[in-house]
Amino acid sequence: MATSTQNRELISSLIRDIPDFPKPGVVFKDITPLLASAAGYWAAVDELAASAPAGIDVVVGMEARGFIFAGPVALALGAGFVPVRKPGKLPGDVYTQTFSLEYGDETLAVHTDAIMPGAKVLVIDDVLATGGTVGATAALIRRLGADLVHVSVLLELSFLGGRDHLATMGIPHASAVLTV
Repeated sequence: MATSTQNRELISSLIRDIPDFPKPGVVFKDITPLLASAAGYWAAVDELAASAPAGIDVVVGMEARGFIFAGPVALALGAGFVPVRKPGKLPGDVYTQTFSLEYGDETLAVHTDAIMPGAKVLVIDDVLATGGTVGATAALIRRLGADLVHVSVLLELSFLGGRDHLATMGIPHASAVLTV
């Protein structure tokens, strides 16, 4: 079993920078080499699960890359998994939340009965940038009456101030496997 330091070194080595994507001046953090490595993917899931407080009932992941990590983390914790999707992707009644991203506006949706009131929720995502996606997801979780107890991301882009933005939205408990 690898140590946390070894896991983080492996994860870091498997994330590559793609300059000028999706637009000039942006350096995209590409996780596909990490996902292609069984050891790297396992290390990422292991580190995300290790950051979870005890007693998590539900792990929430946002479309699309959040799903990749949230599902396996939910299994590792013995918790349920709830997807937060783009509009039109979920059947039945949904709540929606619109928010601003670095490149424009986006809307997320969750089933109105996806999480029981009072459930302890862990939000998992791949990247924390400005905090918009997590903030919108937190609003949906609160609307369902659940308790968002922690946010854990694989990579935090600290220069974009996402963690500070989360704090202003009443989300003080966040962690990142890697911070750049």
